[in-house]
Amino acid sequence: MLRSFGWQDIEALARGALWTLALCAISGVLGTLLGGVIGLAATSPSRIARWVATALVTFVRGIPLLIIVFFAYFGIPLLFPDLSLSAFATAVIALTVFASVYLAEIFRGSINAVPRGQWEAADALGLGYVKKLRYVVLPQAMRIVVPPAIGFLIALIKDSSLVTVIGFVELTHAGTITSNLTANPILTYSVVAAFYFVICYGVSRLGRWYEQRSPTDKAAVDPEEKPSALQLEGV
Repeated sequence: MLRSFGWQDIEALARGALWTLALCAISGVLGTLLGGVIGLAATSPSRIARWVATALVTFVRGIPLLIIVFFAYFGIPLLFPDLSLSAFATAVIALTVFASVYLAEIFRGSINAVPRGQWEAADALGLGYVKKLRYVVLPQAMRIVVPPAIGFLIALIKDSSLVTVIGFVELTHAGTITSNLTANPILTYSVVAAFYFVICYGVSRLGRWYEQRSPTDKAAVDPEEKPSALQLEGV
């Protein structure tokens, strides 16, 4: 029986929005960790590591997210019959794999964007590869990573609507259910769009706040400060 759009429908959409937030937060964190590892492998001195990372990124980036979702939903039970996954866990796996390769490219590009002079200065100090990354390269690369990573995270939030095909009730799926119950798709999807806007705008503002609080690329030492006061920190 059809009914009019009411507060109970807004509550249902709000629950869907919370599930979308949880899905994207977990997938974003796991994708960042995995993408960081792949990005480091893509810039490592090892030719094998670079080849494996490049092949993985190229392969996964060439597959639509919807196909990755279908493979996770249908393929994992076939490969591991004893493994029982919920729709939420399946969606997390699919979005994590999808996010990791794009974030890996962001990490790779950010590491390569660090001036070569910084690498050479670290070599001159006799730093090993790990210490070179930890103390010299990664602190500078992380400032470059943030803007494109935030942009991708916003895109991931919107792309997460594709997991509705496996029955997971996130924001878009909640909107579809509400639209069918109320026969008012215009109002329903307007509210859904408003929820997406609030989430994406909040993530954007969070990224802007982080950029403002992080050190800039400008010299941290006052121009009138004596050269004797200049010191290398963290080495």
